[in-house]
Amino acid sequence: MRRRSLLLAVPAGLVTLAGCGDDNKSDQAKSSSSPSPSASASSAPPPKIVDGPLPAITAGTKFGEKPTVAKGSGDPSKDLAVKTVIAGGGQSVAENDFVVAHYLGQVWATAKVFDNSYDRKTPLFIQLAQGSIIDGWRYGLVGKKVGSRVEMAVPPTWGYGKQGNTQAGIKGTDTLVFVIDIENTFNAKSSAKGKNVPQNDANLPKVGTNTDGKAPSIDVPKTKAPTKLVADYVIEGDGDEVKADSTVLVQYKGVVWDGGKEFDSTYSRGQLTSFSLQQVVKGWGQGLTGKKVGSRVLIVIPPALGYGDNPPSGSGIQKDSTLVFTVDILAKM
Repeated sequence: MRRRSLLLAVPAGLVTLAGCGDDNKSDQAKSSSSPSPSASASSAPPPKIVDGPLPAITAGTKFGEKPTVAKGSGDPSKDLAVKTVIAGGGQSVAENDFVVAHYLGQVWATAKVFDNSYDRKTPLFIQLAQGSIIDGWRYGLVGKKVGSRVEMAVPPTWGYGKQGNTQAGIKGTDTLVFVIDIENTFNAKSSAKGKNVPQNDANLPKVGTNTDGKAPSIDVPKTKAPTKLVADYVIEGDGDEVKADSTVLVQYKGVVWDGGKEFDSTYSRGQLTSFSLQQVVKGWGQGLTGKKVGSRVLIVIPPALGYGDNPPSGSGIQKDSTLVFTVDILAKM
């Protein structure tokens, strides 16, 4: 069983398509439940960011290598100490981005490692949003670029607060040291990346191929809706294939076949969505399984694999509607 991350502030919920645009249930991470910091930690004012002191990285000094970090010397700063150890050249990280990163965390005073993702061989996928991650990360990573290694020392105020974290052996007085390798970042302007695939079937909707972060068009033909599930590439990426039990980060837009009226869109909300394929309508789960990360997929869902005669209240979807989606698979979490 994969070890749970110790970095989350609160347990993350999972959004389902049945929620039809309920932002408040957005899944913030692949991890399951994690310890919550104290209310004082989550309500603390923004920290002053300084460049030290920070302990030396004595081994594993390359980006992506598991680092070994010395014990802190003397007293740590009462402010948030942040240093870019290796400067990357990728996209800058902004607050509320979804970030992919490997990391190691240890206690300043003892050098005791309490968590690291390198041994799990799976990076953390987390949103830099209040309530999703400790505040030290939320403030310390903003402005850093993909490809960077960042070291930080996080006082309790912007970590787990006075209560500490008993699961990890962290006391309420412990300053925490992290080394973080930023592998990727995603935001509301992220789009599919890949090669365009011909859309030659005049009986199927045609989807726009723009990759500027704006919502692609969906032109629904004035023909009878298909009775079977359609899941076709519009843009084919080259990432890993999505599995039936994967959790994915996506941009999407949904319209009804009859009339082409939009009923839901991450583009309209300006917020990405993540969810498990086991917790969405069958048409989504079946349609995205086997598709590659980085792709844009047209999904046409007949009523039996969608909402049938029980559409979400207030969604604007009528009973027994055929639904049409364009889905950009940004990442597999």
